[in-house]
Amino acid sequence: MEPERVAETMAAAVGGVASVSGGGRWARGCLTVEPAHWAEAVRAARDVLGCDFFDWLTAVDELDQGYTVVLHAWSTADRLGVLVRTVVPRSAPVLDSVVSVYSGANWPEREAHEMFGVEFRGHPDLRPLLLPPEFEGHPLRKDFVLASRVAKAWPGAVEPGESDVDGRTRRQPARPPGVPDPSEWGA
Repeated sequence: MEPERVAETMAAAVGGVASVSGGGRWARGCLTVEPAHWAEAVRAARDVLGCDFFDWLTAVDELDQGYTVVLHAWSTADRLGVLVRTVVPRSAPVLDSVVSVYSGANWPEREAHEMFGVEFRGHPDLRPLLLPPEFEGHPLRKDFVLASRVAKAWPGAVEPGESDVDGRTRRQPARPPGVPDPSEWGA
């Protein structure tokens, strides 16, 4: 089945916006749904398209737009895949868990919860997967301050005029991405 038809089949089953990903001959049919229809759309990938294999789930920080959560499922019999996407608002990043649909979504949901702060309602166990329990914050959010870059100089951050040649004064080094001005960052 062509990616266009995959997307149209999904849209006919649950609504949402059908599209096709990039990737040429590896393109996938995509369905973008409202957060309230997330679990229903993932269930349709399994039941309507026959996607019996959960491939992956991740989140992307889209700044003011919120967090895009993407799931890829695959049909081993028909050799077709589908991307199911939704955008949750930054102020309330909550989705229904799909672990009951694909048990393989357990750890990826835990990771997205830990790294982005997306809450998966109904998940059986959202304890930390990668970070120590005392860790504060969500390190893959774009507004997360990378303390290690503040504590240690960015390697290779030498720019023209920054060398101390012939006793000339150095200009203020540029801060690497993810490091706010010292006056903006607390202890």
